[in-house]
Amino acid sequence: MADKGASTSVAESAVMETRGPDSVAVDLVVNGVSYVLDLEPRVSLLDALREHMALTGSKKGCDQGTCGACTVWVDGRRVLACLTLAVTCEGREVTTIEGLAEGEELHPMQRAFLDHDAFQCGYCTPGQIMSAVAVLNEGHAGSDSEIAEWMSGNICRCAAYPHIRSAIREVYGHKTGQ
Repeated sequence: MADKGASTSVAESAVMETRGPDSVAVDLVVNGVSYVLDLEPRVSLLDALREHMALTGSKKGCDQGTCGACTVWVDGRRVLACLTLAVTCEGREVTTIEGLAEGEELHPMQRAFLDHDAFQCGYCTPGQIMSAVAVLNEGHAGSDSEIAEWMSGNICRCAAYPHIRSAIREVYGHKTGQ
């Protein structure tokens, strides 16, 4: 006969892990800073960043995952913050555009975007930069067509694409010594 105190059934464990519908404490680490937020489980990572942490660099463009303006990293991988629930990021490292620079020193990609005028209105720029750095880290910056393909989830309504690719090529060249 099994010891009832030693294990829980699937149904019991599901009940113990259920969170909501009321607000719950959510522990997040964003840009190396720990936050404990009181959130409804349905709050998106984007809304948690913007409305609860005052990290407004990530933009709410379409709120449907089609424009890429809200791109951030979770454990170093690109995610669309508007489609990611904040509660799913507990125990993971979230990085936003605000966490990319080293103090006052801009990240090389941020500097390249400035140098190459890779923005016009600037609304999509944070998401573009977060994706551009990821494209380099993922090894997808070998050609303009490869850059265009791997950046295709980030829309620039001002059509600064040639400048964006130029900025990525510059940082890629510095990174690879070309």
